[in-house]
Amino acid sequence: MISSKYRAGAMTALALVMAAVGSRAAAAPHNVILFVADGLRSRIVTPQTAPALAEVRARGVDFRNSHSIYPTVTTPNASVIATGHLVGDTGDFGNTIYGGQPFPAPYGSPMAPVEDDVMLGLLNERFGGNYLGHTSLLQAARAKGFATVALGKLGPIAIQDVTARDGTGTIVIDDATGSPERGVKLAPEIAAAIKAAGLPTTAPSRGPNGQAGAYDKAGALVANVEQQNWFLAVATRVLLPRFKAEGKPFVMVFWSRDPDGTQHNQGDSLNTFTPGINGPTTMAAIRNASDDLAALRASLRALGLDKDTDIVVTADHGFSTLSRESQTSGSARLRYPDVKPGLMPPGFLAIDLAEALGLPLHDAAGPAVDPRSGAYPKRGAALGRDAAHPDVLVAANGGSDLIYLPGPDAPALARRIVEAVSRQDYAGAIFVRDDLGPIPGALSTSQIGLAGSARTPTPAIVVGFRSFASGCDDPEICGVEVADSDQQQGQGIHGSFGRQDTHNFMAAVGPDFRAGFVDPAPVSNADLAITLAHILELDLGPKGHSGRVMAEALSGRDVAPPASQAVTVRSAPAANGFMTVLNRQDAAGASYFDAAGMPGRTIGLKP
Repeated sequence: MISSKYRAGAMTALALVMAAVGSRAAAAPHNVILFVADGLRSRIVTPQTAPALAEVRARGVDFRNSHSIYPTVTTPNASVIATGHLVGDTGDFGNTIYGGQPFPAPYGSPMAPVEDDVMLGLLNERFGGNYLGHTSLLQAARAKGFATVALGKLGPIAIQDVTARDGTGTIVIDDATGSPERGVKLAPEIAAAIKAAGLPTTAPSRGPNGQAGAYDKAGALVANVEQQNWFLAVATRVLLPRFKAEGKPFVMVFWSRDPDGTQHNQGDSLNTFTPGINGPTTMAAIRNASDDLAALRASLRALGLDKDTDIVVTADHGFSTLSRESQTSGSARLRYPDVKPGLMPPGFLAIDLAEALGLPLHDAAGPAVDPRSGAYPKRGAALGRDAAHPDVLVAANGGSDLIYLPGPDAPALARRIVEAVSRQDYAGAIFVRDDLGPIPGALSTSQIGLAGSARTPTPAIVVGFRSFASGCDDPEICGVEVADSDQQQGQGIHGSFGRQDTHNFMAAVGPDFRAGFVDPAPVSNADLAITLAHILELDLGPKGHSGRVMAEALSGRDVAPPASQAVTVRSAPAANGFMTVLNRQDAAGASYFDAAGMPGRTIGLKP
C-alpha cells in the first residue's frame, strides 16, 4: 500500500477541509529495478538452476512467449530495452557496426565496437549528440526527478542513458569505472560514498573468468563472481541506501554479465558440441546471476523498499553452442596458425565473398589480408581494390553478419552477394535493404524491424547463419549455430535467427504487476521501456517503430491478453532453391519474430 503524500508548506483551511473529505494528493511513484541477465535462455531457468529467477516468474508475471530483438546480440537489444524503439530506429544494428569514416586512434577503422564507453562517445559526436536518436527510459525518468542508475556490463549499461557522460545525471558504473581514459565520469560524491563503504572505486577485472582460451586450450572454468560481487555491493551498500535516505523514487538498471560472459568463455567443451553451453561452468554462471537478483531483493526488504519497487527481469537474447564447420566454405580448406584444421576461421564470410566477387580482401583498418598465408580479417573486413573506399564492408556479429555496400554499384553487388551466400551451407537467413530488392532467396530488412529513422548507416544485407540441435530433446537448450566470432568451436555464442536465440527469459513482480499470471501473449524487449514509462507516467517522445504497453500483465485492471496471429512470410526461391522463411506473431499492432531462415537450417522455424 503506498502512503499518500502532501506538498510541503502551510495548508489553507480549504485544503484541510478537502483532505478531510477524502481528497488526496498524488501518490508517490513506485521504484523500478530492471535486471538484465545477459544471454539467459528462457527454458534453462528452473527452481534448481536459478531459484531467484524462477521465483520471480512463479510469483509474478511469467512472460512465457518472450522475444529478443534481431540481431540477437547485446547492444541492439540494449538500445531497444533503453528506448522501446526497434533497431531500425536506434541504428544500433550490432555489437560492431559501420560508422562511415574511420574513427581516430586507437580504433583506426570505420567499424565501431559498440561495447566500449569511449566509442559510444565518438558515436554520439558523429551522429547528432545521441547516436540512438531517441529518449531512453532512464533519460525520461531523470528529467522527471527520479534518481537513475545503470550498473553492470560494459557497453549496454552506458547505452541505457547514452548522453549521461559527465557525472551529473544518471550514475553509470561498469567495467571501465575508475579509468579516466576508458570510463564514463563518476560524480565525486558517488565515488566518495563507494570509498566510504569500504569498496574500491575502480571496477575489478573478470580475473580467470575473462580467459577465453584458444583453439588448443580450454577457456574459463569459473563464473564471473568477483566482478559482479563488486557491482552488487555498490548497489546494495551504497546506492539503494542512498536512494532510501533521499526519499526519491529511483529507476535502476542492473546488467549482469553472467551467464553471457561465462558461456562465451567456458572451457567445458573445447571443440565439441557437448556439453556445449550446458556444462558446470555455465550452470555456475546462471546461478551467479540468480543469486545477484536474490541479494538485490533482500536489500530492498531490509530497507523497506520492497513493497514499492517493481522488479522486471529480462535477457537481451538466448544462447547457443558455436560451430565453425562447413563443407562448402573455401575458408575451411585453408590453414591458419590459431584455428583447428578443417574449421572456418573468424571472418569466414568475408573470405568467401572476396573469392566469389573477385575482390581483394583487407582488414577494415586498411592492411591487406591473404587467407592463403594463414591470415584473416580481425577488425572487420573491407573488400575492394581501394581499402579506403571499399565496395563491400563486413561487420562480424557472431550468429549474424552485417554487410554494407557504400559504393555506387550497391544494387548489382547485392544480387551477386545474395547469390554467393545462398550457395553456402552455413547460410541460414538473408535480408536485404528494401531499396536494393526484391532479390530471390532474401526477405527485406523492413520485415524484421531493421528499417526506420536510424542515424547510423543502415546495413545493405544481413546474413544469419544456420542453427541445429546437438541431440537433446529440446533444441532451445542444446542449440548449435555457425558463427563469425573469436570464440572457439564448442564455446558459447548467439546472434542467429533461431528460436534458441530469440527466446529470452522475461518475468516481472511487484506492485504494478499481476501475481501468479502466465502471459500467453507475445512480448519482447521492445515492450519494456514502453510499459515502464506507462507505469511511471514518463514521456519517451514520438513512438516511431516501437513496442506496446503490456497492459494484460499489469495489476489493478482487468485487461485480457491481446489476440495474436501467427504469420509466415516466404521469399522467392533463389536459383538453387534457397529461400528465407520468417515466422512471426502479430499482436496489438506489434510484430514479434520467432525464427527466420532456410527450412531445415533454423531451430524453431515452422515452414
